Amino acid sequence: MSNLNQYAPLRFITAGSVDDGKSTLIGRLLYDSKALLSDQLLSLDKSKSNGEVIDFSILTDGLEAEREQGITIDVAYRYFSTAKRKFIIADTPGHEQYTRNMVTGASTANAAVVLIDASQLDFSKEEVELLAQTKRHSAILKHLNTPHIIVAVNKMDLLNFEQNKFNAITAAYTKLAKQLGLKDVVFVPVSALQGDNIVHKSDATSWYEGEALLTVLENLPTDDHQSEKAEDFHFPVQLVSRLDQDKQDDFRGYQGRIESGSIRKGDKVRIEPTGYETRITEIYSPNGLVQSAKVGEQVTLRLADDIDISRGDTFLAENSATVATKALKATVCWFDQRALNPARKYLLKHTTLTVFAKVSSVDRVLDVQTLSHSAQADSLKMNDIGEVQISLQKPITATTYAQNIATGSFILIDEATYHTVAAGMILEI
Repeated sequence: MSNLNQYAPLRFITAGSVDDGKSTLIGRLLYDSKALLSDQLLSLDKSKSNGEVIDFSILTDGLEAEREQGITIDVAYRYFSTAKRKFIIADTPGHEQYTRNMVTGASTANAAVVLIDASQLDFSKEEVELLAQTKRHSAILKHLNTPHIIVAVNKMDLLNFEQNKFNAITAAYTKLAKQLGLKDVVFVPVSALQGDNIVHKSDATSWYEGEALLTVLENLPTDDHQSEKAEDFHFPVQLVSRLDQDKQDDFRGYQGRIESGSIRKGDKVRIEPTGYETRITEIYSPNGLVQSAKVGEQVTLRLADDIDISRGDTFLAENSATVATKALKATVCWFDQRALNPARKYLLKHTTLTVFAKVSSVDRVLDVQTLSHSAQADSLKMNDIGEVQISLQKPITATTYAQNIATGSFILIDEATYHTVAAGMILEI
């Protein structure tokens, strides 16, 4: 009997610099685990010519521009399963210009496979210097609270699988992880092109005592960032549902997704930002009336009292310490080619609410080369990671990102172009 349900599905991304082999690694992972369809296998066969090796990247590089330039631009999602677990893979771009797409893929990941191209590094120095994009992606993973990091040291075949060079790279990344505060880090020497230590252990790395990459992924726990405690109940209203106005039954339900905690019929709740208190009289799930619901479920809630509630208002547990606020301290990753302008207003989208916001100050900016923070700056440029103070035109009901990912994150939008210019993780309310 299959033990497919023994572990929860795992969402993971591949991250790293350009040409580190992310797309090739995913292609090899799918190929060696026999997770490809017949037409995909046919495409791989056509990619071979004159006895050359298979081009596995064609399995993930779907855009014509990606195939022309030989780089990943968009996030490519792939799904596969083994006898032990289901997987959702996000192949994210390595190019600095598309860092915003990497953040998108990493925001929902349980784990990240950070690839390092061993052949690009200089081993003549006492300490190996990692590439800037490897540092930038690792810093972003830290800010996104990604629970598990697997460092795949790729192209070891070009270094004759030398253990001392693998050790030098692990020492360099261990130092980086310590500086950033990354805790759960595993190292695997691989050759994505040849398949060494991807699905099966390789004889070429007899000195490596760990598991193959797929085995490591199969055994990872899926950390639950959400709490189901009643006092942590957090429900942003997405839609106010009314029945036909001509009918006698004046039905009014409040629809949305429970972002943390749980709720039962009869529980008392507080509505923010007004502070009104009331009681839950009915809970509707997609399958009808239920007595209770928990985090992640889509529900419609009915209340004992008629209260003026609209989209963007939030239901909290009666004794919740969370309150609405008009000031935030946050870490932001700046995506736009136009630098942050503190004099401008932006739209801040948090859960179901969008409000006008201004970045009142940039407290510090991360230098990805030295991993030090510069003093207070005037602005943020494309791909900068910085800590900022934000003032809001209207209050939002938020938590810190460490408390809850869904209620502690936001995006900034240019009000003129409607481009997403930044992603933010709330540090303090």
